[in-house]
Amino acid sequence: MTWAWLSSYGHRTTVEDTTEDTAEDTGGDQGWQARVPAAQAALVLGAGLYDGVHPSPMLARRLDIAADLYRTGKVRALLLSGDNSRADYDEPTAMRDYLRAKGVPDSVMVLDYAGFDTWDSCVRARRVFGAEQVTVVTQEFHLPRAVTLCRAAGLEAFGVGDDSAGRYAATTYAGAARELFAAGKAFADAVILRSDPVFPGPREVSLTRILAESPAGQVGAPGA
Repeated sequence: MTWAWLSSYGHRTTVEDTTEDTAEDTGGDQGWQARVPAAQAALVLGAGLYDGVHPSPMLARRLDIAADLYRTGKVRALLLSGDNSRADYDEPTAMRDYLRAKGVPDSVMVLDYAGFDTWDSCVRARRVFGAEQVTVVTQEFHLPRAVTLCRAAGLEAFGVGDDSAGRYAATTYAGAARELFAAGKAFADAVILRSDPVFPGPREVSLTRILAESPAGQVGAPGA
């Protein structure tokens, strides 16, 4: 845990769950967005589905934050990384459908169907999709580990975390407790073993194509 917190220090921020912050969010590049550096893509990590179709409340919040990052021009693409290890469970497609309903164009979304855990998502973002700079989007309790693993995977990574404790206290505290054990596995994967992801390839060019078509500094598409 100390390794994750120190390694990610200065590379993460929290979206405060307050009326003031929400009001600022709707006004453009204000509030928490101003604390986030520009990056090629937002890496949104999967967090479970309801009924195998709908994003869980925590995952929906991650997707809302990623949509804000795109609309305010902080990222040019959204890399949606989740579990599709069986035919009846498909996190990335559910994530895409949620964002599509929010007005985010398909043309800026890339789906990673083999993001089975945080380390796999980070490694695949770099090796498979060719990302160099990402803004990792997750909950605050998961943020230090997520940012640290992405940086260990060779990404220039910053993290944005949802402060979920006020709305989902039980789930948040359970997740925070789990981090004590997950940090040990993360250290082993990233530092000791340098583990390969479950599916290490082949190389995908979809993210590279989006970035080539959307020059740096270009704000999210009108009406997105």
